[in-house]
Amino acid sequence: MGFLVGLLVVWAALVVLGMVVKGLFWLMIVGAVLFVATGVVGIVKRGALSARR
Repeated sequence: MGFLVGLLVVWAALVVLGMVVKGLFWLMIVGAVLFVATGVVGIVKRGALSARR
């Protein structure tokens, strides 16, 4: 779980960097997509762990 939180922090930092630097707009898009994908993976894994118990 800590690894996923770390990834979410990194992706959020990329989004902020992409918003601050105008030439790096693509970085904001990539960071946002990866942030959402990591969140979905975390939710799915948490649901799978709950189903086992």
